[in-house]
Amino acid sequence: MLYQPDAFEPLTDEPWSEERVRNGIAAIVADADEHFDSHGLWPANEWDAWNSTPPLKDLYCGAGGVVLALDALRRRGLAETAIDLPAAAHRTLERWRAEPDLSGGEIELPSPSASSLLGGETGLLTVAWRVDPSEELAATLLARIRENVDNEANELMWGSPGTMLAARLMGTWTGEERWEAAWCESAVALLDRRDADGIWTQRLHGREHRMLGPVHGLVGNVHALLQGEAGRERLEQETAATLADEAIVEDGHATWPAVAGGSLVPKDGQIRLQWCHGAPGIVGTAAPYLDEELLLAGAELTWRAGAHGEEKGVGICHGTAGNGYALLKTFERTGDERWLERARRFAVHALGQLERTRAEVGHGRYSLFSGDLGVALFAAACLDADARFPVLDAWE
Repeated sequence: MLYQPDAFEPLTDEPWSEERVRNGIAAIVADADEHFDSHGLWPANEWDAWNSTPPLKDLYCGAGGVVLALDALRRRGLAETAIDLPAAAHRTLERWRAEPDLSGGEIELPSPSASSLLGGETGLLTVAWRVDPSEELAATLLARIRENVDNEANELMWGSPGTMLAARLMGTWTGEERWEAAWCESAVALLDRRDADGIWTQRLHGREHRMLGPVHGLVGNVHALLQGEAGRERLEQETAATLADEAIVEDGHATWPAVAGGSLVPKDGQIRLQWCHGAPGIVGTAAPYLDEELLLAGAELTWRAGAHGEEKGVGICHGTAGNGYALLKTFERTGDERWLERARRFAVHALGQLERTRAEVGHGRYSLFSGDLGVALFAAACLDADARFPVLDAWE
């Protein structure tokens, strides 16, 4: 068995409707506006707040990601927030500096941790510069990127692959050579730390791993390196071969273990079929170079499983919307409209899921990777048939 059916639910029969989706996106933004506090930012979901003191600030599940998403939706002309985004971004950065997220001491964070794209200051500085550019922010951001060159994590959330994405973005936005130099410095160091078999060893939370997925492993590192031109074809070929070796194929469906050479069923007994671990993330991140037969087999498994149930939820990291991005990426690679239609089914279902939860709780879940704002960006992507994944591929 490649996934656990009881962790998923059948997809809705509700048809795709552009008007319905636009209204759903607008409702997410209106809810974020309603529950924003200029001092306390947004209410924190209990799961998101683990090991942190609210308000949550980081890019992954805090206010930084919410500001990023609201700005992206505004730039796409889909919803106009009433929040002063520059002020919110600066307040978020101020609160993070006073008390960083994930500083509760229950886990050992990689060193350095403050430079993390998703969990630290780098992401917040990038968001703040995007909505209110200044040389002071740029200089601090550049320093954070450079101090992260040798981060022991060797993955995208904490390590240099994440800060490489920030460097590439700033280079694109400004055209300044200093960002290209910073990206190259990290790229050379990251390649030097690559194991002989083409995989990286991650040092996270006091343990060593060799993971495959986008946020903590191989395909995330490769994605960051492919932002450059040198050695692209060879890196794609070598990574595709590794993914072919690691794939677990059964009856025309495919997925991947979280850890290279590992069991599909880890010690906790939970088979992960989500963006951060398993077929959706491999397909969604490696789609441009993954063997097409494996791409389709992974996408078919994602479609067959359906929507994530209540435990995982709707988010883009480990929920319904994240799995939907794999279908959107498959459409981009193949041009087959069936995959766009399937992705849109996921979008409608995810909107329905969060609307039910919002009605029960009285407010939304204010998070880019685990909550409503990621769903809004996925729904927007389905409107435009735009397969770019938030943060990894697009900030607008």
